[in-house]
Amino acid sequence: MKNDKGQQRPIIVMKKRKGHHGHHGGSWKVAYADFVTAMMAFFMVMWIMGMDTRTKDIVQGYFSNPVGFRKSYSGGQNPLSSGNAPSNVALKRLAMLTREFERERFEAVQVALRQMLAENEELRELRGQIEIVLTPEGLRIELLERETGETLFAFGSAEPRPVVTRLLTLIAERLSGLPNAVVIEGHTDAAPYGSARYSNWELSVDRANAARRTLVAGGLEPARIAGVRGYAATQLRLPSNPLHPSNRRVTLLLPYMSDSDAMTLPRAVTSDEKTAAAAVETKSGDAEPAS
Repeated sequence: MKNDKGQQRPIIVMKKRKGHHGHHGGSWKVAYADFVTAMMAFFMVMWIMGMDTRTKDIVQGYFSNPVGFRKSYSGGQNPLSSGNAPSNVALKRLAMLTREFERERFEAVQVALRQMLAENEELRELRGQIEIVLTPEGLRIELLERETGETLFAFGSAEPRPVVTRLLTLIAERLSGLPNAVVIEGHTDAAPYGSARYSNWELSVDRANAARRTLVAGGLEPARIAGVRGYAATQLRLPSNPLHPSNRRVTLLLPYMSDSDAMTLPRAVTSDEKTAAAAVETKSGDAEPAS
């Protein structure tokens, strides 16, 4: 082919080099990366399988919320980054953070319950007979009797009054969104009741159990009930005045979930204690219902 001046244009022929050059491509890098990733995942699984349960929970918490986890350890070395299992110090720090989170959640429930009591006209007659406090054990909700207030149960009975049933139903609705267990306690004053066959021990247990049935009917999950306990007059609210009406009460305790080893729950009443108490009441003779 000639150009504009009639000169012959040079012809350029591209020749392919012979030889093997496949190993200079990038496909092998992808395969190698997949292999390394698979091996890393394998050793990660083996490492986690060798951990105890609490450490596994730490690892799970990290992958569920890595940003929050790193912030919580900003003041020190992250135990996961070192490749070692978290130390007791790290577990305690995490337990403290979890406890603080639970406390804030309890405070929100506390505010919601108080607002409900203030706005609900049906519960007006029980105002002043309900205490909602945060304790080292957890959230404690107490329904108690006052000298000038209404009784929670019919005289000498475990049948809750309609307004108490309504209150417990509303409380169950507020507690249904929490994961914490619920312990229900029944208490009486020190006035002798009934006889050896049915005393303050049986009455306190029956009242606590009646509260349990009402809570479950109101929507509280039965699996969350961790205990139903009757203490009779062994844990008086006012020890200096054992016959005061406020000693007659029903308590709902929501213990903290974190640091369960350090969590202290009220000691359950044993059958021996019930027998001993019944014997004392038998000696004093039958008495008219006073609780």
